[in-house]
Amino acid sequence: MPPLRRPISMLDQLTMAAVTTPANAVIVGVDTHKQAHVAVAVTRLGARLAACRVSADQQGYAELLEWARGLGPVDVFAVEGTGSYGAGLASFLRRHATRVHEVSGVDRRKRRRDGKDDTLDAESAARAFLAGTALAVPKSADGASEMVRQIKIARDTAVKARSATLIALKTLLVNAPSAIRERLEPLSDRALIAQCAAHDLVTVQTPTDSVMYAVRAMARRWRFLTEEITSHDAVLDELTAAAAPTLRAAFGIGVDGAAEMLIVAGDNPARIRTEAAFAKLCGACPIPASSGATHRHRLSRGGHRQANAALYRMVIVRLRWHQATIDYVARRTAEGLSKRDIIRCLKRFVAREIYRGLLADHARRTAAIATADTLHIAA
Repeated sequence: MPPLRRPISMLDQLTMAAVTTPANAVIVGVDTHKQAHVAVAVTRLGARLAACRVSADQQGYAELLEWARGLGPVDVFAVEGTGSYGAGLASFLRRHATRVHEVSGVDRRKRRRDGKDDTLDAESAARAFLAGTALAVPKSADGASEMVRQIKIARDTAVKARSATLIALKTLLVNAPSAIRERLEPLSDRALIAQCAAHDLVTVQTPTDSVMYAVRAMARRWRFLTEEITSHDAVLDELTAAAAPTLRAAFGIGVDGAAEMLIVAGDNPARIRTEAAFAKLCGACPIPASSGATHRHRLSRGGHRQANAALYRMVIVRLRWHQATIDYVARRTAEGLSKRDIIRCLKRFVAREIYRGLLADHARRTAAIATADTLHIAA
C-alpha cells in the first residue's frame, strides 16, 4: 500500500515557488485607491528597489506593469483591495499573464509604530507576500458569478427598499385619523397595499386627504418594487441555472442560495483549495477554542455571512422535507446531540456538497469554453 501524502499547503507552494523563481525576481506591493495606485517593488531578499504612483485607469495599469518589468522579472503583484478599488488592476494583470495575490489584512501594530502612508502600505503588502501572509488568490470577476453578484445587489437593495416602504406606510397609519386607521390597520399586508393603491384621490384639502395621498404613493411604490424584484429573480434564475446546474438540482438549493454560493466562490472556485477552506469561507467550520484543561471547538464567526445564512436556510428546508436528513437527525438525536449541534453538522455537510458541485460546474464550463475555442481556431 503506497504511503499517504498530506495535502500541499499554500506555504509549501510558496516555498517551492521560491526555489524555482529567479534570484533577481521582483515582488510588487500595491496600495489601491479610487483615483491612483501606489506601488513598491522589493527583491526576494526584502531589499526595496523603487516606488511609483500611477492613475487608476487602463493607462496607469499599463505604466505600472511596464515599470515593474523594467526592474526585473516580476514574480507576483501583492494587491490590496482586489474586490474594490484594486479590482480593475487585478483583472488587467491577470490578462497579461501576471500572478496576483490579495493582501487583505493590515498589521496595525506596525502602522501604530511606523505611521500611515500609501508608500508604506504598498511596501507592507509586498513584505506580507514574502512573509507568507498574503497567499489568497483573488476572484477573477469576469464571468457568471460576477454577473450574479451585480444583479443580486440590485435585487437586495430593492427588497430592502420594499420593506422600508411597507414599514413607513404602517407607521403613517398609526397617527392617521381614526376612521382611516380603524379601517386599514386590521388588513393583511397585501390587502392593505391593494386598498391603498386603489384609492381614488382628486385633491388634497384636508389631513385625511393627505394621509390617503401618502399611503397611496407608498402602496404604488411597493408594487413597483415588487415588479422590479420579480424581474431580478427571473434573470438570476436563468443565470444560476446555466452557471450552476449541479447546485440547482440539489435538494433545498433554490435561486437565492445558488446565487449566494456562486458569489462567495467567484468565477475561479479552484482558488479555494479544499472543501474545508470553502466551509471556513462560509463560516461553517469548527475552530479550536481550548484553554488549559478544556478541549473544545466553536464555529468560525468570520467568513461570508450571507453564504452562512443561505446554508442555514438550505438545512432548514432539508430538516423538514429531505428524508435522508430526517433520518440523520433522528440518529444523531438518539446519540445525544442537541438540535443546534445537528444543524451545525448539517451545514458542514451541505458546504461540502456545494463545494464539489461548484468545482464540477466550473470544470464543465471550462471544458465547454476550451472546446468552443478549438472549433473557432479550426474554422
